[in-house]
Amino acid sequence: MIEEKKERNEESAEEVKELLGVVSKEIPALIKGIIGSIFSEEAGKDMGRAAAAFYKELKEGGMPEETAVKMTENYIGVFTSLGDVLKGAVSEGKKSKLSEKEIEEEVAKKIKEKIAQENR
Repeated sequence: MIEEKKERNEESAEEVKELLGVVSKEIPALIKGIIGSIFSEEAGKDMGRAAAAFYKELKEGGMPEETAVKMTENYIGVFTSLGDVLKGAVSEGKKSKLSEKEIEEEVAKKIKEKIAQENR
């Protein structure tokens, strides 16, 4: 009975090890893919259209010109800041060999910081 439990634990540990190996390879590739999609030509066009629509809605809603422009700049800034955060997370992860959880926490922290800065 003890031997069976030990074997199951060893099998579980091996499965976890394999899973973490796959995740550690897939997460950086996923982040790189996201970065690529944020900075692609098509993404730039989409962001321009989204910003124009955002600005138009603000103006049609009666927002003053200066405020609409500033809010649109902040709107675009969130997307570019997100791209910078992701790039930073990838490069920090490569330099310091951060764990996946640490990278996730760092990305979340930097996103919150950037949004807070933009809203000041």
